[in-house]
Amino acid sequence: MKTWRLLRSALSSLANNKLRAGLTLLGVVIGVAAVISLMSIGKGVQEAVTANIASLGTNLLFVRPGSSTQGGVSFGQGSASTLTLDDAYALLDSGLTPAVGAVAPEVRSSGQVVAGSKNTFTQIVGVTPEYQHVRNIPVKSGQFISAGQVQNRSEVAVLGFRVAETLFGFRDPVGQTVRIGGRHFTVVGVLKSKGGSPLGNLDDQVLVPITTAYYRLSAQRTSQGGVNVQTINVQVRNAGAMDEAVQQIGTALRLRHRITGNDDFTISSQQETLDTLRETTNTLVMFLGAIAGISLLVGGIGIMNIMLVSVTERTREIGIRKALGAKRRDILAQFVAEATLLSLGGGGVGVLLGMVLARLLDGRSLGGQTFQTVFSGDVALLALGVAAAIGLFFGIYPAVRAARLHPIEALRYA
Repeated sequence: MKTWRLLRSALSSLANNKLRAGLTLLGVVIGVAAVISLMSIGKGVQEAVTANIASLGTNLLFVRPGSSTQGGVSFGQGSASTLTLDDAYALLDSGLTPAVGAVAPEVRSSGQVVAGSKNTFTQIVGVTPEYQHVRNIPVKSGQFISAGQVQNRSEVAVLGFRVAETLFGFRDPVGQTVRIGGRHFTVVGVLKSKGGSPLGNLDDQVLVPITTAYYRLSAQRTSQGGVNVQTINVQVRNAGAMDEAVQQIGTALRLRHRITGNDDFTISSQQETLDTLRETTNTLVMFLGAIAGISLLVGGIGIMNIMLVSVTERTREIGIRKALGAKRRDILAQFVAEATLLSLGGGGVGVLLGMVLARLLDGRSLGGQTFQTVFSGDVALLALGVAAAIGLFFGIYPAVRAARLHPIEALRYA
């Protein structure tokens, strides 16, 4: 009953100044709603990007060249010309690499793609037929590059979804002709939209046979005369054999390159990419939450300010209560209860507002970007708890000040 009377007294005191209490609540409401909505956006971005990568499969390995040095300057991993098309095919040897299921080498360049009066500058990727299955790239219309087209160095192209939309609008590009590097390519297919990812925007690229990319567009060679590739995508037979596959691939390439010292290649896995990405996006989510949390801090300062004003206005009331036998802890509890009710009330309304904002923003397009939000009950409870803690923290000083008032001095206050 004592607790109930305390809450009823706190509610009654707040109700006597509805406008002031409402404005104080507003600061907490905005702070909690900002935390929830911004962290929902951050988590939405995190899930969208990780899902994009995970859709390629977790049993992927990426073999890339090592670093090159020129004039004493290192150009980082992937800059050397140490991997060849023959290296990629050698990884299919079941005797050396039994854990490898499929390989898909690729060579990348960039260039202008022209169709009639429309043009776009995009990535040109030379691939093999296995690329479609290893990288899980579905075709929307037409067909993917075939083995015969790779063998014949055919001038055919498969357009990414955005490239097709830019060059042909709503028309079907299959069977049409585009110009790449001054050569005419026949469009044989269009990819389904996959969106962007840390591995590149799959919608903004043009795929051509890998031999065509070598001999018609870039004609890159290694110092040994082989055809240079930038990446060998390796699909492992099952996710449990990843470590075995890494060892087998490393051994096979060392034997081929006759390496006795440091490797001239690197091997990374899809899971490593996912783990790194989760760490990065978790930092982003926490950063967004911290920025929004500043508004919660401002709301807490507002609570302290209003409670100090309330103590000053009710000094005589405090003196009368003390004269009638109220103890210091009773006065302290009353003002702490009022501050906590303000923060909890604002926190509750802020949680509802944040949830509504997260729902409204989900799937909305703004400035060409589509928001995806993920509302988390844990975040809501955390925001509500922080709001209550802030109210308690900023309400203690005014409450202590009220409790320490001497009854004689308080009664003299006019």
